[in-house]
Amino acid sequence: MNDVSCVFCKIVSGEIPSAKIYENEIVSAFLDIKPVNPGHALVVPKKHYANLYELPDEILAPFMRAARDIARALKKELGADGVNIEMNNDRPAGQIVSHAHLHVIPRKTDDGLRHWPGKEASEGEMKRIADTLAKSLV
Repeated sequence: MNDVSCVFCKIVSGEIPSAKIYENEIVSAFLDIKPVNPGHALVVPKKHYANLYELPDEILAPFMRAARDIARALKKELGADGVNIEMNNDRPAGQIVSHAHLHVIPRKTDDGLRHWPGKEASEGEMKRIADTLAKSLV
């Protein structure tokens, strides 16, 4: 079911125009209107899911396959030196549109973008977090 107020649902349905680059029965991909770099694409499931937590298993593989194929095309056709594939989930993580989507961003060696800063973690903190997560993922 799609959300009638969702901008990505409107793009998928054709109600809002887009620069579509890929589509199959499960996902659609189009260029971002505020690209980090030229060729910055968004991959979205055609059905409305708010974020990664809601995506069913049968959507995940085609979702990532589309991102991989677009990444390959960005390297081949636009000469990207590398590609970031990123997904923001929830507002604190930077998600602006509440429809699950992957950013596929072409990168050049000298594009001036910086990766997020890493923070030091103590061995004890890492062990505590790893143990907690491992128990949850069994």
